[in-house]
Amino acid sequence: MAGEVAVREYSGSVTASVMVTCLMAASCGLIFGYDVGVSGGLTQMESFLKTFFPEVLIGKQGAKSDAYCRYDNQLLTAFTSSLYIAGMLSSLVASSVTRQVGRQNIMLAGGALFLTGSALNAGAVNIAMLIIGRMLLGFGVGFTAQAAPLYLAETAPARWRGAFTGTYNVFHVLGTLVANTANYFTDRIPVWGWRVSLGLAVVPAAVIVVGALFVSDTPSSLVLRGQTNKARASLQRIRGADADVDAEFKDIVRAVEEARRNDEGAFRRVCGKGYRHYLVMMVAIPTFFDLTGMLVISVFLPVLFRTVGFNSQKAILGSIIVKLFNLCSVIASIFIVDHAGRRFLFLVGGTVMMISQVALSWIMAEHLGKHHAAATMARGYAFGLLALMCLYTASFGMSWGPLKWVVPSEIYPVEIRSAGQATTISIALTLSFVQTQVFISLLCVMKYAIFLFYAGWVLTMTVFIALLLPETKGVPLEAMRSVWAKHWYWNRFIRDNKLDAQVNCL
Repeated sequence: MAGEVAVREYSGSVTASVMVTCLMAASCGLIFGYDVGVSGGLTQMESFLKTFFPEVLIGKQGAKSDAYCRYDNQLLTAFTSSLYIAGMLSSLVASSVTRQVGRQNIMLAGGALFLTGSALNAGAVNIAMLIIGRMLLGFGVGFTAQAAPLYLAETAPARWRGAFTGTYNVFHVLGTLVANTANYFTDRIPVWGWRVSLGLAVVPAAVIVVGALFVSDTPSSLVLRGQTNKARASLQRIRGADADVDAEFKDIVRAVEEARRNDEGAFRRVCGKGYRHYLVMMVAIPTFFDLTGMLVISVFLPVLFRTVGFNSQKAILGSIIVKLFNLCSVIASIFIVDHAGRRFLFLVGGTVMMISQVALSWIMAEHLGKHHAAATMARGYAFGLLALMCLYTASFGMSWGPLKWVVPSEIYPVEIRSAGQATTISIALTLSFVQTQVFISLLCVMKYAIFLFYAGWVLTMTVFIALLLPETKGVPLEAMRSVWAKHWYWNRFIRDNKLDAQVNCL
């Protein structure tokens, strides 16, 4: 189609500078994952419950009527969900702030918020301190979750962009695994073991702060702020001293100049017809991601295992096993995503997730609390449930887990890139807040049918991906419009937008 930007290869390879820069940015996912993982283990840890939520501990010990309702307490779930509502609020302003100060400074500010929130949580003496600390962590999540994936996408070579952007999710899963492992050992420490779990978050926070001080901003961000010479030097450094960066730098400058011509009203612009496809994706991808059910299941996995009859140590150990499967799958996805493509992983992963959820629902319906009995699940079926959880999280880790970060960070044109990413993150964090706040109550009400609820949504999103998401593997960010222009449905909006632009120029 005339007027499209040609899809071409740029010079440069994976340099040490790219590796260091991307590892620092991906570390933002590490502390996000740690904060997600640590809360689920704490909500069933007796020393933590005795200190802050003794009524839950008393109710759990007396909950003989319904195995699904042992942890149904809104204040307890507020400890977990407060992180997400704070993250949503900060993500609303993250776009405009990022455009002004750059990705690097946003990650530095996020790291500082992580440090403060972690210290406050570790020293908490009441519920208010716990929730304030979690909200500070949430503010850090809102900033870094918006900036870090963009930082990775704008820094990585186009042919390996999926792999590098996927490292954010690898570190996120690694963070949840580290948190569950920490909980496994601190659960053995009476009275104050929970403080160690919360305090360990200081370590990755410090890594982010120190790392952000020693890396440069992305070329796109520097050009956007008028620092052209620094942008070229940054691009040369990350592509290698011998790389010819002229073509790539010209495309970056051209894309940024187009963004400047439309600098005002990025959020208003995405509602226009020519941006319809972007608007649909920035709403659909985070919505579907949360409706896989993986987030709340990941957060409350120890609680789920306690529900089916595991003791505290075995519940946390089961969570560690599941997270190991998840970590292995997301690492594998890094090596597959730029070869198999995004669509293939979405479709295969969604199919396996749906089958696993239906099987999980059947086991819980037949073998847990049947006829309102208080009996825990038989040992063999409990281990079968653990195996299905491993399959479910592994398929998620190959598909929606990494691709939720990869696809939004690469599909938006530069004039709405920050706004698009901020919208995606805001929607995701809002839904995460709602789900983490109500999941335990839903489990109490819906029981085993909670997995059928999520299976229905996985079916819906898999059909959506098959019909409406084009393949983006290996396409430079500056040429991404051409992918949409060739799509069977979205091309009509691209064509109409070009006709409108021609009319306006007459």
